[in-house]
Amino acid sequence: MKKLVSLFLALAMLFTMMSFAAADEPFEITVMVPEFTLDVDYVEEGNPILAKIEELTGVKLKMQFVSNEGYGDIVSTTLTENDPPMLMAVTDARAPSIIDSARAGAFWDLTDFIADAENYPNLAAGPAGVYNNISIDGRIYGIFRSRAFPRAGIYYRLDVAKQAGFDREVKTIDDLTELAEKLAAVSDDTYALNMCSYAAGTISVITVAMGAPNNWGIDENGDIYPAHKSPAYLEGLNWLRHLYEIGGIDPDFIEIPTSEWDNIERNGKAFMRFDCLDNAHRQQEWFENNVEGVTEQLFQSVGPVAKADGSISVWPQNNGFAGEILINKKAVSEEDLPKVVKFLDWCNGPEGQTILNAGLEGVTYWVNEDGYRYVPDDKADEASQNSKMYLHDFNQLGMGVPGNLENPPAVQNRGLTTLRERYANLNIELAPYAVTDPCFPFVSQTAVDRGAELSQIISDAAVQYIAGVISEDELKAAWDEWASKGGDQMTAEYNEAYHAAQ
Repeated sequence: MKKLVSLFLALAMLFTMMSFAAADEPFEITVMVPEFTLDVDYVEEGNPILAKIEELTGVKLKMQFVSNEGYGDIVSTTLTENDPPMLMAVTDARAPSIIDSARAGAFWDLTDFIADAENYPNLAAGPAGVYNNISIDGRIYGIFRSRAFPRAGIYYRLDVAKQAGFDREVKTIDDLTELAEKLAAVSDDTYALNMCSYAAGTISVITVAMGAPNNWGIDENGDIYPAHKSPAYLEGLNWLRHLYEIGGIDPDFIEIPTSEWDNIERNGKAFMRFDCLDNAHRQQEWFENNVEGVTEQLFQSVGPVAKADGSISVWPQNNGFAGEILINKKAVSEEDLPKVVKFLDWCNGPEGQTILNAGLEGVTYWVNEDGYRYVPDDKADEASQNSKMYLHDFNQLGMGVPGNLENPPAVQNRGLTTLRERYANLNIELAPYAVTDPCFPFVSQTAVDRGAELSQIISDAAVQYIAGVISEDELKAAWDEWASKGGDQMTAEYNEAYHAAQ
């Protein structure tokens, strides 16, 4: 099949290149991506962004937005349909259903395409290490959605912290603990830490900060072991359990959907979050645009946090990407495959990146005298409404494989603070401390067959322990259950793959 695809590419590439943006009839591409913009409906009819994409590429884009809540389940269901979308964003590239489907031939193998720098320069420019992280049995089945590395971290309400008696930079775990305890004591109906149903990210931030591995670690004998077997993992859970006990976490946190996460901070119900650091400047800008009288910096993002021994470890949230874009074989013929890949290459170039992430000049942004994208104060409402209606969540199709090529670039700092600049600098500063998952490139058959079930055992037990529902003995009993139901076998398989690679 690889030879057949390469031969077809050689014969058809000239036509594809010439006709990509100049076909008599637009080439329709259907896309499914997660939806986060729930307060305004997406408008397809008369959408100027869709019209511009068609003008530039000859592609008529048909977007299908699916709520991020339960998106993974929808992806699994979609894979069984006879007429799936041509392009599909998956947020978990290592989900068992994705690995199984790739092996069964559900997606086009793109390995040869991304190696073709002449015809697909933007896709070929992606880091080999990141492509390796999403490979399955040495083959590439998707284009990764690039994300800042390490990106995850801690931010908090600076003004509330000062009022609570904490007015210094967070540099150590002890500092973080004092800050959290002071925020927990602000009032009976507010909380220190903003947690929601996506508890895994919060847990990972604090357990890795304590010294636990990122999913899997390597012990003193050079063997792979699961993160929850590290004493630092339990230390992180105990930190959250203590905060929960003193009223610093909403007792109903596991019932709060991710779509409400931002609103909790905006409504003044919680003051700190372990999540994407770029949310700090987004929240700051939301307050400046929507709350009268904001005249100071309200949020602060935290830099490296040292343990008692002075060491620093950071959960990177991702491995240089957050999911991938897959091409469904059921929906795309071998003849049309180069056109679809060429469109993905365009999405990763300057025009594609700018439109997918920012929209259009005069519709969702304007350009200042220095050549930067910005939104004038008197256009803020118009830009926000247009963005929600027309641009909606197009950025979920964005990949950014060769890095940020947006043109014109965005004004880095907006409003009252330099939090955007701080975010960019922290990504560089924190990167050396990022703890990688040594098993990420490897495939364990047990993980494929039962990985979701096994992960659920660990995550459910962690949540119950944090909330005081189960004891430490019961927590460790859940770990034993994990081991007996396949965890030990999965560990052995990862060890075999890891040692073979060495």
